[in-house]
Amino acid sequence: MGVSGRWGSLLLQPLFHSVSQILDEGEDLGAFCRSVSMPKEAFEKALSSNISSPFVAVFRFHNMTKDEKNSTLLGNEIIAIEMGTGISNLTDKINISFQNVQYEGIPSCHSWNGQGSKPNWTDNGCVTVAHGDNVTCQCSHLTFFAVLLTLNETISSSDLNRLTIITQVGCSLSMLFLAVVLFMHFLLRKTKAVDSITLLIHLVLAVFFLDLTFLVNHHVESLDNSVGCKIMAAAMHYFLLATFMWFATQAFHLCLQLTVGGKVNIRHYLLRVSICSWGLPLVVVVALLSVGRYGAQDIDTSDTDQTVTMCWITDSTIHWVVNIGCYALVFLFTFTTFIIMLTMLTCHKKANSGSENVNRNSKSAMVVFGLCTILGVSWGFVFFAYGARRIPAYYIFTILSSFQGFLLFVYYYYHTRHQGEVYDSSSNQTTNTFSTTDGKVS
Repeated sequence: MGVSGRWGSLLLQPLFHSVSQILDEGEDLGAFCRSVSMPKEAFEKALSSNISSPFVAVFRFHNMTKDEKNSTLLGNEIIAIEMGTGISNLTDKINISFQNVQYEGIPSCHSWNGQGSKPNWTDNGCVTVAHGDNVTCQCSHLTFFAVLLTLNETISSSDLNRLTIITQVGCSLSMLFLAVVLFMHFLLRKTKAVDSITLLIHLVLAVFFLDLTFLVNHHVESLDNSVGCKIMAAAMHYFLLATFMWFATQAFHLCLQLTVGGKVNIRHYLLRVSICSWGLPLVVVVALLSVGRYGAQDIDTSDTDQTVTMCWITDSTIHWVVNIGCYALVFLFTFTTFIIMLTMLTCHKKANSGSENVNRNSKSAMVVFGLCTILGVSWGFVFFAYGARRIPAYYIFTILSSFQGFLLFVYYYYHTRHQGEVYDSSSNQTTNTFSTTDGKVS
């Protein structure tokens, strides 16, 4: 096929599977709903590969097998381009245009090398240009192409960058302060810790490793190792679920204290709650790992040419059911406990004046802060991330969750240095952080 000028263009009519028209450079492509423009460089590469008569074959497929993520394709179609040899690393890109198309979501051009029983889409080598109802894929290689639609709400790349910086700074500071807590607890203490603080240390460990896995997640994903990425995603998911479980355990411990009057006498109590809080997340993660639901996951923004990839759950349905569903149940339990404790604090607070009243108000404020911290109530802002409140809720949630470790440090330091109620040398006596005896909550 001869090519005049820089471009040779193959136009596809929507109802046919064959090339319908070939246009020279300068012809108007806007009248066609589908068009493929091939650069002269592609033909030159074909000639250098001992192709005596360069040709271009364009195929249009409908209703092909869904990929592992059940992705939604624009027009439910796949475009394939063949020149009889491998063509890649083009300086002048191939343009695949979709004109006057109706779609919902964010379009993103992807390619597939045709291997495997199901498509394995990647955005490598393709740039998406979207203007209204027109979408153009600019790609540097030949293979199967499709436009994937992301139906979830997205945020701007600037907001995503700011949220990422906040999270990285918050997690880094949190890890530093949590390391201090662990150092103080394991190396500096000389007496036996009461149950409340022992349970708090478990929560500290869960948050510490959650921050750690988040910070190294991007570096593991950049290695482009699928096995390593799956392990990274599973580890991060495990510590996220473990953090949720320890929030719930803190609430359970407070409720149990209220029931038995402040002293818990259950045989192997700490061992039992530890097995439950660390073991249940492990069962969930192993199950998802065995069915291959971890891997590289794209985070799309409103700027279609910029995506962020991390190692995480590849199935959005599982993410909503397992993570959001799990935290919804945990939040319902912890928030109910928070309201009960807050009600008791209000009902039993004595009316005092002067400095004593100021001191009692300060102590009450610290109790409220401690409850919010150990119960993870502040994470509930994730439920407001909809509509006009979505972006502000993202920022509040990101700040509070990222600095969770720092808040735990403040809580731990206050009760070890100012209250003096967290350690007891007697194995038969337990002193609780929250006391409800004699009608007082402290």
